[in-house]
Amino acid sequence: MTLPLTGITVIDLTHVLAGPFCSAQLLDLGARVIKVERPRRGDDTRDFPPFVDGFSAYFAGLNHGKQSIALDLTAPADRAIFEALVARADVLLENFRPGVMEKFGYGWEALHPRHPRLIYGAVSGFGHTGPERHKPAYDMVVQARGGVMSITGERDREPVRVGASIGDIVAGLYLTQGVMAALIARGQTGRGQKIDISMLDAQVAILEHAVAITTATGTPPGRSGARHPTITPFETFHAVDGLFVIAAGNDSLFAKLCTALRLGPLYEDPRFASNPARCDNARLLKRLIEATTVERPRAHWIALLEAAGVPTGPIQNVAEALADPQLRARNMLVDIAAAPGRPAFQCAGNPIKMSELPESAARPAAPLLDGDRQAVLDWLGTAAASAG
Repeated sequence: MTLPLTGITVIDLTHVLAGPFCSAQLLDLGARVIKVERPRRGDDTRDFPPFVDGFSAYFAGLNHGKQSIALDLTAPADRAIFEALVARADVLLENFRPGVMEKFGYGWEALHPRHPRLIYGAVSGFGHTGPERHKPAYDMVVQARGGVMSITGERDREPVRVGASIGDIVAGLYLTQGVMAALIARGQTGRGQKIDISMLDAQVAILEHAVAITTATGTPPGRSGARHPTITPFETFHAVDGLFVIAAGNDSLFAKLCTALRLGPLYEDPRFASNPARCDNARLLKRLIEATTVERPRAHWIALLEAAGVPTGPIQNVAEALADPQLRARNMLVDIAAAPGRPAFQCAGNPIKMSELPESAARPAAPLLDGDRQAVLDWLGTAAASAG
């Protein structure tokens, strides 16, 4: 089978998370990714724990299958190599602060006239426009400033950061979408374009309920713990051996929940007969449900509710999630092959399932710093010869 992005070459100057997350997705879909790193140090994540025999599992998970070449963009010889790469590329990705690529002479305005088919993807903390475009940012900064932390955590307690680095990851996802759209557009127009992704923008874009609540009522939502702000019951509940979740997202599911838990015709009680009424009486409803659920273990209630067709599930730690039979069946934990002298790792599989996208239980090895220099130079020489 031919992967969707077979024949697409990506020159990836990005480091850490948002950009490498994007290029990893493009690679899984068939693109060739040539990772341009700093000489001697490379991507910062090469030094991020956890380590296996001195190699970063974090780096391997984000950069498996990519090729690495180390280039100093201030050195004439390396600049010549980089310019040859750009001339052969379909996509260039960078996540420097705005202005850095311009200082090297490789900003969009410089590259586009010379390489009109090139797609230029940039991701930064605040984007390439606006009064604060030059400020630095990390995941926690945009989670805080974008409103996500204000709705994350328990009521009347301090706001907390989402456990996954969604400031970077969501921006990386939007960058991937932009690249794919630009590739389609180029097929129609023959021209590349610039994609400008702001991590802060991306945080606001995922606040679907919070934005609706704020703009409709004038009052921003606060923290509500695990409870959904506008659907009830939709949160965690106590069993005798700990917490599990119930997500009864409509009146029919609530009726099924009441029947399964033998709560009587609670779904006919005016205080609970509709979702708005249940939201107004959410604390009381939680107590009534937990008066039953605290009597038996989580597994009992999950089995009972699943049989009744009510969405429910355990709260699994990461090890339990990785061992989950459903996730295993969908190839969501894959091996990363070992390179010579390096250990093997594991990482999350590709969640994009396509009828003609082959599934593999393994990924190629992550590159050594500058480990593919000769292969890349050989490819450039071959490409130049064939072009001539």
